[in-house]
Amino acid sequence: MEQKKAHIVSLGCPKNLIDSEVIASILSRGGFEIIPHPEEADLILINTCTFVLPAKEESIDEIFYMARMKKEGKCKHLVVAGCLPQRYGAILEQEIPEVDLFLGTGEIPKIANLIKCLEEGKPEGHRSFIGKPDFLMNASHPRLISTPSYSAYLKIAEGCSNHCSYCVIPMVRGRFRSRGMDDILKEAETLAEGGVKEIIITAQETTAYGRNLKGKPTLATLMKGIASIDGIRWIRLLYTYPVTITDEILETIAEEEKICKYIDIPVQHIDDDILQLMNRRDDSNSIRDVIRKARKIIPGVALRTSLIVGFPGETSEKFNRLLEFIKETRFDHLGVFKYSQEEGTKAAKLPCQVSEEEKEERRNIIMEEQSIISHEINRSLTGSVHEIMIEEKSDIPGYTQAGRLRRQSPDIDGVTYVNAQEKMPGDIINCKITSADEYDLYAEEVAPSQS
Repeated sequence: MEQKKAHIVSLGCPKNLIDSEVIASILSRGGFEIIPHPEEADLILINTCTFVLPAKEESIDEIFYMARMKKEGKCKHLVVAGCLPQRYGAILEQEIPEVDLFLGTGEIPKIANLIKCLEEGKPEGHRSFIGKPDFLMNASHPRLISTPSYSAYLKIAEGCSNHCSYCVIPMVRGRFRSRGMDDILKEAETLAEGGVKEIIITAQETTAYGRNLKGKPTLATLMKGIASIDGIRWIRLLYTYPVTITDEILETIAEEEKICKYIDIPVQHIDDDILQLMNRRDDSNSIRDVIRKARKIIPGVALRTSLIVGFPGETSEKFNRLLEFIKETRFDHLGVFKYSQEEGTKAAKLPCQVSEEEKEERRNIIMEEQSIISHEINRSLTGSVHEIMIEEKSDIPGYTQAGRLRRQSPDIDGVTYVNAQEKMPGDIINCKITSADEYDLYAEEVAPSQS
């Protein structure tokens, strides 16, 4: 009998990607071959995102695209999982009859049985399974890693308890809950045994790790534990919250050679009135303090942030305050979201909503300013020597390989093109920066490679 084939589409953030990898493993153990081409699949599963309007639109577009493929191809069943059905399950079931099964974020452990029932034609007429969003993966949930074999995300917690006024995450992912430290270290060891050299720590708020566990283990202790694992060469920290970045965390990053001198700190805004309306737990002084402290404790640290422009009540004066903060702080990497008016959130009901045209203009202004800052920072690196993790062959003339420095996170930051002897993906070599543009760097190999 020909083996059944499944194609998985993962949308949204790295945290969602990990869920997709768990789902892929479950389907694989259930008899499916996971394939990259949807037109050859018997089952298509879309793991969706609903964080902001563009993410919802991307999810809906993908659902309709795959629905057409189901109609025209060999696909027998179309399954939609994750945040979108968790939020809109009943509506989606009515509006999109082409989908055979809608699964919320808490249904991952049941997915094999639910798909088996679907294949057997039961329960007839029941297409939505949207329960409490309480799933928390652990090391007993194998993953089919979809990132390159040398780099993997490691989710240390699930959900969020901050209740920022613009955000739907607590609705679709539940309250914040940490995994046990031993369990996380067990998974990290498994990843290392499988050839992973770079661990990227992720959660809705990594710096809140352990606060709901007995004994309250800390992120710093966890990072030290991961750093002790043989085979792991780089450890990268994402999704930190300014007010929960402790001295212990910063000192651990500074002291541990394996931990990249790189911190992702989504500050969202700098105006105190806006921060208060956002229901953020920090203010402009605490944000500036943690940035100063990070740069003092970790010389040369690369800082990434994310911002929201066009939040209700963001006047020109408040926006200019944010722009001046960007000029003054000079983040190494920066992303900007336009505020999305999400139903069910407190911010959606606030007065003084900003027009879409104004949001777009403000986003462009900040990104133009950031491109200047980024170019200046990149040019200042010329002549310095760094480790680079090789990822693929380069298509840039004069540069044989493309990869990333410790200061560059995959997919969201720039890349480094290097002229080097032929290498394998995942090899780590030393390189000297020779030139730079706004977001990418150019280099030459300067020392024997290490694999």
